[in-house]
Amino acid sequence: MTAFTPDVEDSQQQLQRAVAAQLQQPDAGLPRYFYRSAVTYQQELDNIFFRSWLYAGHVSQVPNKGDYFLYEIAEESLIVVRGEDDTIRALINSCRHRGSRVCEASSGHCKTFVCPYHGWVYASDGSLRAARHMEAMPEFRREDHGLKQARVAVRFGLIFINFDPDAYDFNECLKQVDAQLGPYDLEHAKIAHRETYSVDANWKIALGNYLECYHCDTAHRAYSKIHTFKEREQVAAPINRAMWARAEKDTGVPDIGKALYRMFREAPGFGSCVYTSRYALFDGYVSGSRDGTPLAPLMGDFKGYDGGAGDYQLGPLTYMLNYPDHCILFRYVPLGINKTDMEIVWFVKGDAREGVDYDRDELIWLWHVTTLEDKRIMTLNAAGVNSQFFEPGPQHPEFEDTPKRFIDWYLHALAGDFSVLPPTVRSHRLSSCEMTEHE
Repeated sequence: MTAFTPDVEDSQQQLQRAVAAQLQQPDAGLPRYFYRSAVTYQQELDNIFFRSWLYAGHVSQVPNKGDYFLYEIAEESLIVVRGEDDTIRALINSCRHRGSRVCEASSGHCKTFVCPYHGWVYASDGSLRAARHMEAMPEFRREDHGLKQARVAVRFGLIFINFDPDAYDFNECLKQVDAQLGPYDLEHAKIAHRETYSVDANWKIALGNYLECYHCDTAHRAYSKIHTFKEREQVAAPINRAMWARAEKDTGVPDIGKALYRMFREAPGFGSCVYTSRYALFDGYVSGSRDGTPLAPLMGDFKGYDGGAGDYQLGPLTYMLNYPDHCILFRYVPLGINKTDMEIVWFVKGDAREGVDYDRDELIWLWHVTTLEDKRIMTLNAAGVNSQFFEPGPQHPEFEDTPKRFIDWYLHALAGDFSVLPPTVRSHRLSSCEMTEHE
């Protein structure tokens, strides 16, 4: 494939004209410009990524005081560290003297972080402990030069960060899915495997692929054998209704089938999306395995299998698909106009033993295969979008309803509109008696 070259002629005025034109075509996909513009990408960073809640990691990655790992997005680097006071913080990995990266290793344990350039020393809470020879400046105050910090929210053992100091309180958002996500006991879960899949495609291509299952029958044979989500509502509805009717009894989890739609512009606050619904697997499948049988011990409070899976959105770039015996988290991280990392994290019950209670290769098989298939079609999609003759077609009213809502949110954010809308009642994937919960 040919090398990617971003548009040369570009400006804020051109971006805003493109946004205004696209808002007049709510049913159309995004045109070529939005995937190639450097001005657009910078606006995305400023107006979306640095204002949204983003998954950084799991509490098991920082179990002890002084443990840390790096979270990186675009050109930013954060040190996610558990301090001496047991608080998890997200420190901007840029020295307050000349800006050098303070921490180089991707993870580790430190009582202090020492800048390799001029030796400034920072404590695990970000405060400046020592600045060599700065006593020569009588007006210099160490307390004015601590590492800058991002906001942090921790719930269900999941660590989220936000660069916006005025961001909506994400812990308040996440409380709304306590009944559906809490029973998995993710706080005490074990990371069975993590893998990053890098793709030469714009982040919107990668995310848009996750948000729809129009492509599933075409691209994902293994997934499509198991999950009814690939079907139109008229086919999936009776299977879902049967699953919802037995879900609480079979799993032992109250309200496990209750749905909540607070996505994109309907989020409680900008960049604070929270969503859940439960959909059925096909008959004969109780988990995402080759033969439909369980893969690991039941998670948390689960007492059995209902033939369903929980679908979640936690912020605009983090998603989960949870079976009763294991949970899978998907994270999308833009690294450039045409470069995206997709990280997948597989969780099992905290005391599950690899090789005894679960087989790691079997556990990750379905979503490893599916993601490799996605990587292929994303790469082809990116190459085709770069054609000067590309013209987006209409979005499917059912399969691409969520991508339409994403694009609407995305365009308003590019235009500087960070307002949110009252939540609507959805019929998609819900029976006639299953109403969407909202505030």
